Amino acid sequence: MIDYYEVLGVEPCCSTQELKKSFRKKAKELHPDLGNNNSSSDDAAMKLLIKAYTVLSNPEKRREYDREISFLRNKKEFNYQSFLKERTHDPLSQSKLVFYDLLHDYEDEAIHIYEQMTSVDKWFLETHMEREDFMDCAFLLAEEYERRNKYIEAYNLLTKIVEYETQRPYFRHFMDEVISKLKSIACFKMAETLEPEIQIWYLHDLIKYNFSRKLNAFLYKKIAELHLDMGNKEKARYYIKKSLELDYTDMKSLRKKTSFFVI
Repeated sequence: MIDYYEVLGVEPCCSTQELKKSFRKKAKELHPDLGNNNSSSDDAAMKLLIKAYTVLSNPEKRREYDREISFLRNKKEFNYQSFLKERTHDPLSQSKLVFYDLLHDYEDEAIHIYEQMTSVDKWFLETHMEREDFMDCAFLLAEEYERRNKYIEAYNLLTKIVEYETQRPYFRHFMDEVISKLKSIACFKMAETLEPEIQIWYLHDLIKYNFSRKLNAFLYKKIAELHLDMGNKEKARYYIKKSLELDYTDMKSLRKKTSFFVI
């Protein structure tokens, strides 16, 4: 939409007299008999000048024009992120802001808001978002926490996705990636930052989801290895047997460590 005020070189709050004065000045500059040039571009500029003046000099047309251009200006200047940021006491807006920031590469801001909100008032992201939006947002948050080596936070978000998917499928084939991330975090990455006893707890927790016999067998094997590393040979033997009951995989590494190995 053409800004007629800009065409006439006046402010939107100008008076009728100011409008007329500016119009005459610009018309004089463009008039073929009074100006220095006489080109097709001048003709087009004169037509636009007359159109702008015709609209703005008519009170009714000016009011209608002002409404339209004001709407377009506000629409152009509207910043969704800023709008959500201002609504600090609205859980729904803050939930949307977390998702918005994650989608637009503002990961630090998203994590900050998420942690700030979850630390008070028993705020849960899933209670303020549509189910599918929450699952998508939770996955993005989990990825970000994993990148930051915050594996418990990532694990908790991923298992929430599993629980929602169990109730009603949404991720479907994409769940393979969720399960793969859970396996990687619980079996390997947690070992970088957590005590073995805590890692064992998470391995047991992951087993309860019963993704597959093969995965459960692998998880029991990891539990056996951790117990063996801690010197708990009886527990190691117990979990080795549980692993073999589910999937008779290659147990050579454990057999080397446990000369007392008995099936």
